[in-house]
Amino acid sequence: MFTGLVKEIGTITSITPNAEGKEFLIKAPQLTKEIQIDDSVATNGCCLTATQIKDGHFKVQAVHMTLKKTSLGNLKANDKVNLELSLRPNDRLGGHFVQGHVNAVGKIVQIKTIGANWEIEVSFPAEFRKYMILEGSIALDGISLTIAKLTDHTLTVAIIPHTLEKTTLGSKKVGDELNIEVDMMAKYVENFLRFDKSSRKEEWAKNFFEVKYED
Repeated sequence: MFTGLVKEIGTITSITPNAEGKEFLIKAPQLTKEIQIDDSVATNGCCLTATQIKDGHFKVQAVHMTLKKTSLGNLKANDKVNLELSLRPNDRLGGHFVQGHVNAVGKIVQIKTIGANWEIEVSFPAEFRKYMILEGSIALDGISLTIAKLTDHTLTVAIIPHTLEKTTLGSKKVGDELNIEVDMMAKYVENFLRFDKSSRKEEWAKNFFEVKYED
């Protein structure tokens, strides 16, 4: 579990394809002081496991499914990535609950500058619109952000200079892809309502047939 508050911008040092997918060596001098082997590290919003730590670098393995569902498969050596360690019980929850389970890949369709701030408009698959609300939370490349504008196919977030400086968003351009994770609470509510509706149908059918049989 993460909060969507990026702690360090890491640099991809090398990428090694293997039978399982790809292994990434990431330079992160600050985070490697805290990371231990088997720790979860959100990497551009994807929850990965640290398998090796040495000399200010750490390794993670991305399996084929992760490479297919996220933008990690497009990363190259020297690319920058947003990094965050998993949430501890006594940490401040400054962002929102982020699982590190990417739901879709979006694409930047427009960037506007308003003073020192940016407005970034991102397209997304239409089926994920139901999980989004105005002023609700969204994770883009692992960054907890607030939806400022919303259509059936795009969302817009407002980015302050501090976020542009401390994350990879400041180097993004139109056409770039971003990993999207919708608010997990919305998915749980949908799941509850779906099963609740199903159980109520079963209860109605049971009562109907019982009454019919008694008649």
